[in-house]
Amino acid sequence: MAKKDEWAVFPFQDEAFNYDGNALEDCWPRLHLGDCEPWPSAAYLERLCNDNKKVAATIPGFDGDFAALATQIQDAWRAYHAGDFRKARELGLAAGAPGFNVANKATGIYAHYLEEDEGRSLKQFREAADRAAEAIRLMPGSCNAHYQRAFNLGRYSQGISIAKALTQGHGGKIKSSLEHTLRIAPSHAEAHTALGMFHAEVISQVGAMVAGVTYGAKKDTALKHFDEALRLHPESAIARMEYGNGLLAMFGDKRVDDATALYQQAADCAAVDAMECLDIEQAKAELE
Repeated sequence: MAKKDEWAVFPFQDEAFNYDGNALEDCWPRLHLGDCEPWPSAAYLERLCNDNKKVAATIPGFDGDFAALATQIQDAWRAYHAGDFRKARELGLAAGAPGFNVANKATGIYAHYLEEDEGRSLKQFREAADRAAEAIRLMPGSCNAHYQRAFNLGRYSQGISIAKALTQGHGGKIKSSLEHTLRIAPSHAEAHTALGMFHAEVISQVGAMVAGVTYGAKKDTALKHFDEALRLHPESAIARMEYGNGLLAMFGDKRVDDATALYQQAADCAAVDAMECLDIEQAKAELE
């Protein structure tokens, strides 16, 4: 277990997920097929800051050098894809609001897969969700500001129990953030997966009738989002994993064979970065 001020090391160091130099930009479309994150070029970051002058004000010591800012955020993403989640978070936070998406994604994936202390992981999820809410205020057009709020608040909700999260009003925030993500980026496969899982978990928790009337959660809608996620990102392990989890949540043993087949497909996927590696390892664990 990591000490209080330490983060656990990515456990699959023999996997080479290094995207040095131009490799990161060259591979960006595949690396971000699931989340539609824009390439953080100097021109993109300048437009982002010009859209809201308050964004630049969040960048510590910023002197207007967008090329240097782009390099910093690209390095944060390099660290993220390689599995150095702590470095990705630190570099992202040091870039102010333009780096919040990479910082929040690194935090959420680390907390979900590698943090062994439940209290610490809940704190990490909540901090990332709160930071994403700030990103939404500053950059409302960023699809991943909305998605990271939903993702981290969703994992936090799973940690405290779905029932408790629903009574605290988190369900509506998660659903709203995911729907907003998809209004901005309809091809956001990870948001489709997460929204499918939202419907499935609410149905599992309160039953189909109450879920439909109170939360607008429906089995057909869940299946539609799971199918769309796989159409958009056919190489995604996590889309298959969550589809399988969703089938079990909604249908129980009636769909166990279908869920097992999806877990096997996920286990057979090829990882292109640390997150996908962790997704695949989780699928293998489900099959044991």
